[in-house]
Amino acid sequence: MSNLALDSANANAAASWCCRPLGEEELSAADSEKIAAMFKALSDPVRLRLFSKIAARPGGEACVCDIQDVGVSQPTVSHHLRKLREAGLLESERRASWVYYRVAPGVLSAMAGLLSQTT
Repeated sequence: MSNLALDSANANAAASWCCRPLGEEELSAADSEKIAAMFKALSDPVRLRLFSKIAARPGGEACVCDIQDVGVSQPTVSHHLRKLREAGLLESERRASWVYYRVAPGVLSAMAGLLSQTT
């Protein structure tokens, strides 16, 4: 199975958790595990910067060659991007010798819905 197929499966799983604000109802154990993994991945400053760089790019996609200037070595950038993919936050696609990353569909809206304030 290709990396893209694996990343799509992770993204679909990540985006499938409910988008209700935290104050509306209790989270299930399974949802808590998924959400905690996503926030854990984003809790690292380098990962948060990489995620932000990708999300802010025109078209919502970035080549690793365009985002690797975050103050760590290239192998460390690859490690952090892998952690973001494993958490279901990013998808990746290899094109020739470069890998392109994009925020997984539904992740930003699901996270925003989860953190929105209830009245």
